[in-house]
Parts: sequence; structure tokens; C-alpha cells
Amino acid sequence: MRSPHRPAASPRSEESSARSGDVGRAMGVEARNQISPLTVNRLSVYLRSLRQLEFRGVRRISSQQLAGEFHLSSTQIRKDLAQFGEFGVRGVGYEVSDLVERLAALLRLDLAHRVVIVGMGNLGTALARYPPFNSESFQVVAGFDSDTAKVGRRAGRVDIHDLRELESVVASQSATMAILTVPAEAATTSLARLEACGISAILNFAPVSLPSSGGCRVKNMDLRIPLEELAFFCGR
Repeated sequence: MRSPHRPAASPRSEESSARSGDVGRAMGVEARNQISPLTVNRLSVYLRSLRQLEFRGVRRISSQQLAGEFHLSSTQIRKDLAQFGEFGVRGVGYEVSDLVERLAALLRLDLAHRVVIVGMGNLGTALARYPPFNSESFQVVAGFDSDTAKVGRRAGRVDIHDLRELESVVASQSATMAILTVPAEAATTSLARLEACGISAILNFAPVSLPSSGGCRVKNMDLRIPLEELAFFCGR
């Protein structure tokens, strides 16, 4: 698999052509933390769009065509990609399959991320059964709950463990990511335990905002926020 290229000293547009290096592996934690989460989100959008094109058999595309196809900004596409190196060939555009591979590596989706879910209520159970969380890049390997009535059962293919076994199961499953779907009063304690056993990234659905630390990045997800945004705009 070809990998992203080493960042250039003077970034150029999509038409630049470099075929060496590995940005995805070369970027350390500090360098990654300098990248805006909004930029990373857009890279995911570009990757999904390019995969659709690849599925349709499209081999090459320019930033203008990509922007027009998926209602994006060609200037923003070039600006975002320029932060990570040189992409494309002048006058030809991007080779779709190559850019798919490079963006996937940059987003570290060429690795297998082992995920645990803490809190196996309705939301935790639904996420355990959610296909994108059980794909090549992400695999839910265990669920946890303090309710003894749930312990020993399965949610889809995921075994539900007693929350008291968190540390030992995380270690035995080599998990590095977690999804938190516990009540607000249990969130802080759960975060501390997950950090202590080596979890480095948490997707938090608990109804309280949790802080990131040097060793663990937290993404807080409040589903009310997009609904409130839509409520603001849906008045007639």
C-alpha cells in the first residue's frame, strides 16, 4: 500500500507530484495536536466522497470536480491537503485510489483500533451493534456495565462484562479506544479508570463534558446540540 508523503517545505496545490515518505506514521502526537479537528473532520468527508467515486469506477478527479460532485470547496480541499504534503499531478488532478489510500493512512484507518464500550444501556447496545464500529478499522471487543442482569449477555457479537473487570479485560483485549455511555454521575470515575488502564481516546456520550489529558483525548458528543441548531433554522 502506498502511504502519504513527507510534508513539503513549500506546499503546492493538487497538481504537485511526490512519491515518498509517510506523513501518517511520521507525525507525532504533538504535530497531530496542531491540526484543527475541523480539518480532520473534512479529511473524513473527502475520504468518504473519494470512496464513492472509487466504487463508481472513477480513476482521476480534480479538486474542482470533487468539490462540485459533493458540494465542497475546491480551495478548502487544496488548503487542507497541503498541510500534509503534495498530492496530485498538475493538469491531471488526483488519482482517486491513491488518494483514498493516503487519506486512510493519514487518518490511521489502515490500523485496527480495538474499542470497548462502558455503559451497555440502550445507546451502548445500539453502538455495539452498529456496523461501522465493527469494520476493518474499528472493532468493538468488549462491553461493560454495573448492572448484573446484563453481565454475561451479548449485544450482537460483543460480550458484556462486569464493570469491575474493566482493567483486566482492557489489558487482555489490547483495547486503545473507548466509548462512554454512562450517566453523568459515573462519567468522571469511568474516565479516570479508562485513562489509568491505557485507553488513549474516548468518544463520550455521557451528558457531561469531560476534559482531555496528555495521554487521553476525549471527544464529547452531545446529540442535543445539532438538534438545537436545526431548531434554530427550522422556523417558518
